[in-house]
Amino acid sequence: MLFVQYPELLKRLVAELLGIALESIEQFTIRNPEMPPENLGDKFCRLDINMTVNSQRVDLEIQISNEGDYPERVLYYWAREFSSALPASQGYSMLPRTIVVSIVDFKLFECTEYHSFFQPLETTRHTLLSNKMGFHFFELPKLPTDFNKNNMLLLWLSLFKAETEEELEKIKGLEVPIMSQAINAYYRITASSEFREKERLRVKARHDEAQALYNAEQRGIEKGIEKGIEKGIQKEKFEIARNLVEMGLPIEQITKVTGLTQKEIETL
Repeated sequence: MLFVQYPELLKRLVAELLGIALESIEQFTIRNPEMPPENLGDKFCRLDINMTVNSQRVDLEIQISNEGDYPERVLYYWAREFSSALPASQGYSMLPRTIVVSIVDFKLFECTEYHSFFQPLETTRHTLLSNKMGFHFFELPKLPTDFNKNNMLLLWLSLFKAETEEELEKIKGLEVPIMSQAINAYYRITASSEFREKERLRVKARHDEAQALYNAEQRGIEKGIEKGIEKGIQKEKFEIARNLVEMGLPIEQITKVTGLTQKEIETL
C-alpha cells in the first residue's frame, strides 16, 4: 500500500536498488497495483511488485522467511516475467531486459557482502551471454549496524530491516528528507481505515486457515483411529484363517468363517 500510494518513493527505492540515477528513469509504471485478496492470509510474508522501468521489466521481491529453494524460485519468477513479455508476431530481440530484485531477511549466500548481482556468464572467459537476465539479492541480516546518512541504499534497506518504531525514529533522526518522507508516509498508511480493514481481513484469514487445519487434523485423527480398528480386525481374521489352515479345513469353509477371499487364504 505504501509504495502503490506513494509511487515516487518506490521510484527512488528502485533507483538505489538498481544503482542508477533517479533522473535517468523516464518511464516508471507499477504493473500490479492491487494486492490479491488470497495473499492477505499468507503466513510466509512475501511481497512482489512488478514494474516497467525504462522499457525493462523489474520484479521486486521482498521475503521475510526462508521457505527453501529461493534461488530456484527467483529463476522461475524471472522466466515467467521474461516469457510473458514477448509481443505477438515479434522477434526474440524484442524481449525486454528483465531483472528480479530480492530483499530477503535471511542469509542466502556464504559471503559477507549484503549485495550480490548475478548474470549469465561463460565459466572460463566470463563473457556475458545476455544482459537481458539479471538478479539482485539484498540480504538484510548482513547490513552493517552503523551507516552513513549519505549512503541512501543502506538507509532504504534499513527501513525494511527495522522492527520497531524506535528504529524508524532513529533513521528519521538522521534528518534525510526522503527517509523522513517515507517514514511519515508509513505512519499515515498504517493509521488509515483501508489499512486497518486489510489487517482485519488478514488476521481473519489467518484464523480461518488455522481453524481449517485444526479441523483437518481432527478428521485425520478420527480416520486414523478407524483405520487402526479396521486393520486390527483384518489382522485377527488372518490369525483365525491361519489356524484353520493348519487344522486342515477346506478353503471354502475358511472363507465363510473369516470373510477373506480364496486368494488371501491361498497366500496364507
